[in-house]
Amino acid sequence: MVMGADSNLRVLDAGVVRPSNLHLPPRSLPLTFFDVKWLRPPPVQRLYLYRLHHHQDTTHLISDLKVSLSKALTLCYPLAGHVRLTPGAPNSNRYELFYQPGDGVSFTVAEYDTDIDDLAQDDPVQVAKLAPLVPPLPKGRAVLAVQATVLSGGQGLALGVTVHHTACDGASSTHFMDTWAAACAGADMPPTPVIDRTLIADPRGLYDIYCKGLPSDDEIEFMSSSVSSIPDDQLLATFTLPQELLHGVKNMLADEAAKQGAPSPRCSSLLAAFSLMWSCYCRAKEEQNQTKTTYFLFSVDHRARLKPPVPDRYLGNCLGPAIAAARHDEIAATGKGGLLVAFMALSDALQEEVGESSQDRWDGCVERVKEAVKSGVLSVADSPRFRVYNLDFGFGKPVKVDVVSVAKTSAISVEEARNHGGGIEVGISLPTSSMESFQRCFADAMQELAGL
Repeated sequence: MVMGADSNLRVLDAGVVRPSNLHLPPRSLPLTFFDVKWLRPPPVQRLYLYRLHHHQDTTHLISDLKVSLSKALTLCYPLAGHVRLTPGAPNSNRYELFYQPGDGVSFTVAEYDTDIDDLAQDDPVQVAKLAPLVPPLPKGRAVLAVQATVLSGGQGLALGVTVHHTACDGASSTHFMDTWAAACAGADMPPTPVIDRTLIADPRGLYDIYCKGLPSDDEIEFMSSSVSSIPDDQLLATFTLPQELLHGVKNMLADEAAKQGAPSPRCSSLLAAFSLMWSCYCRAKEEQNQTKTTYFLFSVDHRARLKPPVPDRYLGNCLGPAIAAARHDEIAATGKGGLLVAFMALSDALQEEVGESSQDRWDGCVERVKEAVKSGVLSVADSPRFRVYNLDFGFGKPVKVDVVSVAKTSAISVEEARNHGGGIEVGISLPTSSMESFQRCFADAMQELAGL
């Protein structure tokens, strides 16, 4: 038994789970231009919290998780591998996702002296309490790590999953998690993933463009930040936007557009949620330069938009950035005006990314993202379409899902609301003082919407 980075965490076992098919040959998947731009950012760390009953044997549950993970890795074998420079490649920037027999996924088993109810809540929780439950990636550029932690009294199980974005995007990692859960629960398996990076053509040479400015190979490492590097006052909170509230946002946008003589906006629930959160974020932020440009970045899945289209089950990355931009003071304006400015910027960014000529601008997307990050950007992790609250390994659905890594990436997480049909759940991480300010701005927005 080894004490973890947090004194409440006890590591019981640290092993490796390998694909159940021991006869898989060595295989290499070249990184595409969609993949290589993720070499620098930190990995995505998701935490699934499950409530357990007294009669459930946690030793048996964890054994089942390991056996089923082994089966899932046979179907999604690249996730058991690691990223490396392609041996013998004429260009020194050619990377690949490489698997060979014997490779596997780090699987940590631990105990944590914290009650599940202290973690599975919407109110702000110290990130330092959540971080020990999501594993770091091992050295050597592994792309996946898992940790199963039994919570206080055996009444909860925390499943932490860390995935490096270079290996796959959220749609692919969700497909992998669904495959693993189905194998564990004995349910019908999802369709087999499509593992073929040659489906992504690169006639414009985007790979080389995206590689410019990357650190040298020996400087690229996939390690996560340690628990000790997270400030004690860094919090993670969840804000639930029920369907009725999102309808209120849409009505508010329509009223303000009519007032300004503009056409009634076509607003999805997701853009309504983005508009509200961006507006509240800017209101809460103490910005000295009120006229500076602020940015909001969200991803667009291009599987169905490429020519020819890429299968939905494609295992890899296939995302393009939609980058909304507007003046800080205009979005931070109270009332309906700021909300409409945010929505119009988001709508324009979406139309630009899904339009016919969107791919003609991809050669400049890395520089545009860098500009946004330098100036100040709020970005988005995950999507309500991933249905993370349906992830059932045979012992029930999660009572709470958090993307813990947003604490390090200035992002918000967006999921389907677990208790509100058609609603959206947003996670945001801020220091204590900023979180209090954001909560006040969010409460003010709720009052405005209630007055409609």
